[in-house]
Amino acid sequence: MKKIDVLLVEDEPVLAGIVKESLEKRDFIVHVASNGVEGWTMFKTVRPDVCVIDIMMPRKDGFTLVTEIRVIDDQLPIIILSARTQTQDVLKGLEIGADDYMKKPFSMEELILRLKGLVRRKTLGSAPAASPELLIGNYRFRHQYQELLLGSKAVFLSQREADLLLLLFQHKNELLERRLALIKLWGDDNTFNARSMDVYITRLRKHFKDETTVEIVNIRGYGYSLKM
Repeated sequence: MKKIDVLLVEDEPVLAGIVKESLEKRDFIVHVASNGVEGWTMFKTVRPDVCVIDIMMPRKDGFTLVTEIRVIDDQLPIIILSARTQTQDVLKGLEIGADDYMKKPFSMEELILRLKGLVRRKTLGSAPAASPELLIGNYRFRHQYQELLLGSKAVFLSQREADLLLLLFQHKNELLERRLALIKLWGDDNTFNARSMDVYITRLRKHFKDETTVEIVNIRGYGYSLKM
């Protein structure tokens, strides 16, 4: 089985060393960059399977690095790290294309599970096996491939977007309770995760902004409903 190549962009050398050692003991290959400039250069050289990127770094911050990576590769799994307590930093990271976030301090076991999960989903998405298509308005939605198809045009989704859209579809024209979605997709219904879900709802709405037969409705205090 191919080892997973991880690009870790982290300016705290002690933390970077701990993460690198822990992941390598689990058969990951870890490439460490100490700032965003190094991270950008290493990304283009290594072309990793997944990136773990800190937000606050010298020379080039994590937001800028994620944005640059997304210009070249919109499917590479990216986890952002945040030591701040404010949610806006992580929410901004999600808005510019990160797939997941972890707040410092974090559990190494949780990081390993998230890394394996993101890479596994990407691998499944690139597999040649047939994927069932769901019709959402004029779009064809393929969850396994994380994409929306409109004719020959393809819109690629992050894993979290694809999972949330599938859950909405499974409850189409009904109420998808906010707490149910948070527990199912995030594992916890805390305020931080709730705000993150709002970001993904906004992103999904943008994908359907020109589709008049589809609407994601906010049912205040209760949840969301995919109307179609």
